[in-house]
Amino acid sequence: MNHPPRGREPIRYEIRILGHLDAYWSNWFTGLTLTQEEDGTTSLRGAVADQAELHGLLAKIRDLGATLLSVTPVDTTET
Repeated sequence: MNHPPRGREPIRYEIRILGHLDAYWSNWFTGLTLTQEEDGTTSLRGAVADQAELHGLLAKIRDLGATLLSVTPVDTTET
């Protein structure tokens, strides 16, 4: 049975990698905020439209040779 595609809202993610990426790389990760954390990691935060975009971001991290620590959906409904 075919169902029409549902409109989906982008999902906000926090992606953490080992080491610090400097601001130069922010152009590579358009739409995400890069934050150098005190624990020696970098957080990339922002909305991701779909799984294809998420996989594209993960491929960029792989291509940098960076160590991926976590990919976490962020619940924006919490207060």
